Amino acid sequence: MSKSISRDAILRGCHDTTDKQRVEEFRTFLSQELSLAGKEPDDHTILRFLRMRGFDKEKAKEVLLNYLKWREEFEVDKVCKEFKFDEYEKVKKCYPHGFHGVDKHGRPVYIERIGMVDVHKLLKVTTLERFVKYHVTEQEKTLNLRFPACSAAAKKHIASTTSIFDVKDVGMSNFSKNARNLFWKIQKIDSCYYPETLHRLFIVNAGPGFTLLWKLIKPLIEQRTQVKIQVLEDIKNLAEVIDPSNLPTFLDGHCTCTEYDGCLFSDKGPWNDPNIIDSLQGMRDAEEQRENHMSTRDVFGYDAENLHIKDVYDVTPERAPGFRKPEEAQVSHLPLVTQKIQRIESVICDANAKIQTLEAALKDTKLVLQGLVEHMEDLREMIIVTNNAA
Repeated sequence: MSKSISRDAILRGCHDTTDKQRVEEFRTFLSQELSLAGKEPDDHTILRFLRMRGFDKEKAKEVLLNYLKWREEFEVDKVCKEFKFDEYEKVKKCYPHGFHGVDKHGRPVYIERIGMVDVHKLLKVTTLERFVKYHVTEQEKTLNLRFPACSAAAKKHIASTTSIFDVKDVGMSNFSKNARNLFWKIQKIDSCYYPETLHRLFIVNAGPGFTLLWKLIKPLIEQRTQVKIQVLEDIKNLAEVIDPSNLPTFLDGHCTCTEYDGCLFSDKGPWNDPNIIDSLQGMRDAEEQRENHMSTRDVFGYDAENLHIKDVYDVTPERAPGFRKPEEAQVSHLPLVTQKIQRIESVICDANAKIQTLEAALKDTKLVLQGLVEHMEDLREMIIVTNNAA
């Protein structure tokens, strides 16, 4: 039992007494609105929005309800289930970005090479609307898959990212009208709907062009985010936070991910470890069993009926053979299938045992009822005899 509680605490996060009290008070404060909204955010989501507004309940209420309204209007759950970003590889080539490994604390590392972004080409291979949908699914994947997987791997609660923006060759020419439009849409989504998920943002390779641009952009960024941003003068300082094995060579690290055509195509991290994914899937299945299938909401707060957790959050197309690790190409997924079959067989066995128990109970009940009928017949005969005698 203690192991289960410990694992649950790792994934959901342990909050101190003050935070727990704040969350419960806020739930009570919002009970009517949450009932009308038909949504019940988990404690960690509530805590993120409380922190976002400095634990001011009125202000936190406004942003949380806006978030729930946006999720419904944007159809976030539906997008995660149905949207497929087939242009993924083309987009990556004109907008180099992606997750790559973890920092020394176990947080996922996100990287963008902003100086290499070509928004003109980007909008030829996708649309702004589709890119925004892709971005939202990536945020959901981070909350519901990457963070839990990192938590399981690090054996401690992980709920924020360490990000790196490589701004080499960035200047005013990079901030065209289309680029500004894209930037503000993404910035609004991240700031309003996924607050308090950034641990630190490191900006590297800053030149004179970026310095001028940063003076214009910085005042538009909220103060709570500004304090998490650090412009590094020496790229070598990244190694203090992230092991070089998890840093690409263009960030002075040791990794190349040649088997994936580059580090930003790999999505390398614990969230792609089959053992961890299967463990998270097992937890979700166990949660559903505990709720007797009355609800399909998993332990991470996502409605996913009869779907594998990895499939739900992966909207990118299947990798071409060239993008797979050679050793992975030979790995059979049969062990994962076998484990799932074993779990299903275990559930069936439990169900059969319960049926047999019920059948035995029914048999006993039938015998008791038959005895009562016979007893009633005896009583009736006694009453008739007594009446006749009278």
